[in-house]
Amino acid sequence: MSERAPIRVGWDESVEAVLGLVRARETSDIPVVGVTGRVSAGKSTLARRIAEACGGLMHTTDDYLPDYEGLPIEDVDLPEHSHLDELASHLEALRRGEAVEVPEWSFHAHARVGSRTIGPVDPGGAVVLEGIHSLHETVAGHLDVRVFVEAGPGVRWARRAAIEESGERGWGVEKARDHFDRVAEPTFARYEEAYLAVADVVVENHGGD
Repeated sequence: MSERAPIRVGWDESVEAVLGLVRARETSDIPVVGVTGRVSAGKSTLARRIAEACGGLMHTTDDYLPDYEGLPIEDVDLPEHSHLDELASHLEALRRGEAVEVPEWSFHAHARVGSRTIGPVDPGGAVVLEGIHSLHETVAGHLDVRVFVEAGPGVRWARRAAIEESGERGWGVEKARDHFDRVAEPTFARYEEAYLAVADVVVENHGGD
């Protein structure tokens, strides 16, 4: 939104802080909010709460991940392998109030497995995009409000391990730990400074959410 320093808020104030910036917009098209942060920082939880609070639609960059087959494991999270141009075009269509056929990516198959229709967004709502590269330069210009969620590595790994223990992604704790250390952490570190530089809101989420 601007080149000023981002607003820093705690978790409990985050939804209202983001919606305040959404309401301050001077255009009438559907607003798009991007939420990023390291793995298990709380991106999806925050995005869901924002979408629910404004009657909006939640979307994810995960569905634009590449098929893992044929890629070195260290490269699977790199933004150049994700289909971010496709995502940007879908955000613009959603902004115009259109429904969009978007890809569906599976954490069990590690590949795109189909598609689904999302939208149109209800009047007064917003598109809330979450994901590790939702503030990447390919996407950031299509956002009205940019949010960065911070959380320490210990807290984040505890959340990630709990997901695996639930069976939600089917990786298992050992495989998830390897991905956390070898892929997720070093990849995001390469882009973290650039994403913080364009953030409008930094949310500190060092608790249990």
